[in-house]
Amino acid sequence: MTRTPTRILTLVACAVLLLAGCSGGGDGADDGPVTLRFQSLAWQDESVKATRELVREWNATHPDVRVAYVQGSWDSVHDQLLTSFEGGEAPDIVHDASDDLADFAYGGYLADLTELLPARLKSDIPQRSWETVTFGDGVYGVPFLQEPRVLIANATLLEKSGVRAPTPADPWSWAEFRQVTKELSGDGTYGVAWPLKEPVSATLNLSLSTGGKLFHRGADGRVTVRFEDGDQVVPRTIHDQVGTDHSAPPTTLGSGGSDTLPGFFAGKYAMVPLGFSYRQQIEQQAPEGFDWQVLPAPAGADGPAQGVSPQTLSIAEDSPHKKEAAAFLDFLLQPDNMVRLALGDWMLPTGEQALKDPALHTAEHGWATGTALAGHLRSAPAQSVRGYAEWKDKVATPALQEYYSGAIGMDELRHRLEEDGNLVLARYQR
Repeated sequence: MTRTPTRILTLVACAVLLLAGCSGGGDGADDGPVTLRFQSLAWQDESVKATRELVREWNATHPDVRVAYVQGSWDSVHDQLLTSFEGGEAPDIVHDASDDLADFAYGGYLADLTELLPARLKSDIPQRSWETVTFGDGVYGVPFLQEPRVLIANATLLEKSGVRAPTPADPWSWAEFRQVTKELSGDGTYGVAWPLKEPVSATLNLSLSTGGKLFHRGADGRVTVRFEDGDQVVPRTIHDQVGTDHSAPPTTLGSGGSDTLPGFFAGKYAMVPLGFSYRQQIEQQAPEGFDWQVLPAPAGADGPAQGVSPQTLSIAEDSPHKKEAAAFLDFLLQPDNMVRLALGDWMLPTGEQALKDPALHTAEHGWATGTALAGHLRSAPAQSVRGYAEWKDKVATPALQEYYSGAIGMDELRHRLEEDGNLVLARYQR
């Protein structure tokens, strides 16, 4: 059958009206239950299972506010969310990471949660975590899961070498760490393998321990890049391990964390710096009898401080059911539920009550080591910097990759991060 343009427009208009009638409307006047779309980025089997179970438990006790689970992907979340926000089709509840929120918050796509969240949740999560989701005068997400970077070590090689094993209370300094990796190298083994396919966040976040800040906000609110002494300790250590000491292989610099695991299991690398959640992959994939342990990352003049970008839950500004969405977040992030989510993702909860759970303080799989580092996690340096994504992709990533490979020196690295970087950031601060 041939449809005329008028006929098509009439059908479209009817469809729009029908959808509006089924959505529950923005005024909450409809008789049917409210349906909240919750886009989750949980991907590991345990975390997907825990999240889906909690959604089912909510739905079983809240017949008037139903939550529909929508599976998202970390690989495409930024572009997917931007498209859905601009198209007016965003989920009511958005799972993301705090370092991805700035442009969405400033762009008006996320609801300010300051008056929506219950006092219990506000007080349970420490201020250092709320700083990761605060932009201007508003709070645009709930930080609920976090992970420090740690050293995953071959326990057999470490014990055989006789080097001092660090603890959260007495970590290696960066100079000691460099020396240890030299002592662990030899006979076909490198002391450490750096998987730096994404070098920027690892470099910046670890540099908090050495006083690195990189981004400096002036009284006028404008941000400039200054690559100072404290910012240079970590990249110089990595550079020297690769190019001078030969205690780290150049071949892993373009690799992701998972790519280094076969070599780690084979004894090619004594240690690999990884996010805390990688322990699950290691536990699942390690050959029988392989003995591994979790060590704290090196510490600098500012102690074991690290930058972190927690996983977050936000509410879309266009959601007509913000209060109901906030109530679901309160349920999802009750202390016991937060522990379930953390165990499912092999990460740490941000909530102070959840962090006290005995399951997070066991020696098995290094849980106690990670939990001991939780109080040292700080907002990542780039957290609230507009234009960071472009600066990272166009300036910092290629500059750091070239520096680590030995293609450029420290002076050229500084020039590119500062001069080229400030040109990029200036476009976002006019």
